[in-house]
Amino acid sequence: MILVSGAAGFIGFHLTTALVAAGETVVGIDNLNDYYPPELKWARLAAAGIDQRTVEESGTARSSRFPNYHFFRLGLEDGPGVARLFEQFSFTAVCNLAAQAGVRYSLTNPQAYVDSNVTGFVNVLEQCRQHRVGHLVYASSSSVYGLNAKVPFAETDDVSQPASLYAATKRSNELLAHVYSHLYGLPTTGLRFFTVYGPWGRPDMAYSLFSDAILAGRPIQVFNQGAMSRDFTYVDDIVGGLVRVLLQPRPESSGVPSRIYNIGKGQPVNLLRFIELLEEQLGVKAEKIFTGMQPGDVEKTFADTSALERDYAYRATTGLETGIAAFVDWYRNYYQPHQGADAGAK
Repeated sequence: MILVSGAAGFIGFHLTTALVAAGETVVGIDNLNDYYPPELKWARLAAAGIDQRTVEESGTARSSRFPNYHFFRLGLEDGPGVARLFEQFSFTAVCNLAAQAGVRYSLTNPQAYVDSNVTGFVNVLEQCRQHRVGHLVYASSSSVYGLNAKVPFAETDDVSQPASLYAATKRSNELLAHVYSHLYGLPTTGLRFFTVYGPWGRPDMAYSLFSDAILAGRPIQVFNQGAMSRDFTYVDDIVGGLVRVLLQPRPESSGVPSRIYNIGKGQPVNLLRFIELLEEQLGVKAEKIFTGMQPGDVEKTFADTSALERDYAYRATTGLETGIAAFVDWYRNYYQPHQGADAGAK
């Protein structure tokens, strides 16, 4: 049995459905907060067969699509609630995806990041320790590389200069996991995600904001005068890597059972090229306003994924054109029938 936190989130939704479709028994949890409109989170849950009314009335529901999927409304900050969940179920593995996301939001709401990303993560670590969970896999982020100028980013690079509070909390997760692995022998694996995109994506991500503005005829802001590049990674490739790490045997090694891997496409793309492909799929040219770098942002991300390829035979295969087409198809089907072309990721 596998616990997935953040199950109503972007990656969490895709992971839970992939796991249960593969026959795994999954318990998913999410606090369904309003960092972005909860309607999207409820829609993801509905797509996975979880009934909103049942959850609102009882705090839990079993999927009508997947009998092996059980969802609970629960936040990681709720220490006693997390403890009760671990008492109720015997988890063989835990995948911690729940976190307060977003770099820019952390500039104005730091406490939310400490509560969810630090306190919440410690609650998970402590329960995994007490209940002798076989493997904790957790989401880290490419943002931990911060002001590092060397590319591609490798797991052995210095990560002592985070550029945002969000990045600092993700690095703290890696350090805390290492401590629990060292002190208690808890096997932990952190995956540093690189710019994940695709259907059901968060509305605060650039590609959703761009799509909303372009279809509504509003200009889009292009930061750092467009001189930015990202290692865009399609969500199915991320989920494929997560499933491998969760279900395959861990590579043999001596010492502390704590590992960290990059997971990304390994092919950075200039932001203007990404916008160009988005315009092609949307069938509309964007009006661009070029501006300076946002606080907390970095100019480039680029993943060296050789370690994950070596240990888990992982390689991202989805091309950017294919991934953007899939996102735009979902975006039109989800937003436009209900809200019109000039509404979307608000």
